[in-house]
Amino acid sequence: MKDAQSDAILEVRNLVKHFHLGGGFLGNAPAVIRAVDDVSFTISRGETLGLVGESGCGKTTTGRCVLQLERATSGQVIFEGRDLTSLSDAELRKVRRRMQVIFQDPYSSLNPRMTVGQIIAEPLAVHGIVPQRSARAERVRKLLRQTELLPTMANRYPHELSGGQRQRVGIARALAMEPSLIICDEPVSALDVSIQAQIINLLEELQAELGLTYLFVAHDLSVVRHISDRVAVMYLGKIVEITDRKSLYEDPQHPYTRALLAAVPIPDPEIEARREHIVLGGEVPSPLKPPTGCVFHPRCPIAIDECRKEVPELRLVKPGHRAACIRA
Repeated sequence: MKDAQSDAILEVRNLVKHFHLGGGFLGNAPAVIRAVDDVSFTISRGETLGLVGESGCGKTTTGRCVLQLERATSGQVIFEGRDLTSLSDAELRKVRRRMQVIFQDPYSSLNPRMTVGQIIAEPLAVHGIVPQRSARAERVRKLLRQTELLPTMANRYPHELSGGQRQRVGIARALAMEPSLIICDEPVSALDVSIQAQIINLLEELQAELGLTYLFVAHDLSVVRHISDRVAVMYLGKIVEITDRKSLYEDPQHPYTRALLAAVPIPDPEIEARREHIVLGGEVPSPLKPPTGCVFHPRCPIAIDECRKEVPELRLVKPGHRAACIRA
């Protein structure tokens, strides 16, 4: 595993994304959803950073801001030395060849009116990467083989494929642009468990073969454990803990991380019966009105009065291990 600060391909600095809703009832001030609130992390070339948390915590919005599909309210997204937040749409178009995304739902991310071959070949034609039609067809066949699909599937439509096959098409489409960074937005959550393992293994093989870098967004810690070098845990728009995979699973420092890990089932019934079970009270607060102080304090089993007043800094608690908890 690589040092997070060496050969950084992506640096996210103090990223903020707020969504402004329309004016309230009887002319009240517009409401603001604080989807991403001062998020910072770095990914090294060839590394996989897992970004995990419950639904609605801001992890997908973070990925969309990295891709500039959503423009950040403030902060910087520095990709291969360039701050994407300062680029025009024309300048971003050139950069986007190097950044691709694999979407969550393979059932809705592919155009049902296009064949698999057309779906994969379209970005090659749009960006002028492979101008000749015959060369594009050969490139499509190669990408299908690379993602463990038969070249004959180029003539099929998405509805003729299984969920796992469709997701492989999505991966092939991303690879067509020869990217250096791929945002994986919960790429296996819509698939059967047996297929999930195949897709994870494929992503790892492609990373080793092509030197890819992944930002792997997920809510399932057991999936993230298999593919990530480091893991960042998000809660209500903030990163509450970030460290290498081994440290996170063996010695979590934030109470929210401990609760997430306690919710992951263990196949051995004896170990499952002996281990600590943490049940969080209440519900995730609304990002329209986040709590004062530490955003986790209303549900935290070890919260003290100070937690209600002070916003904890994401500080170094051990070498290479940061946590946003005043009691860590």
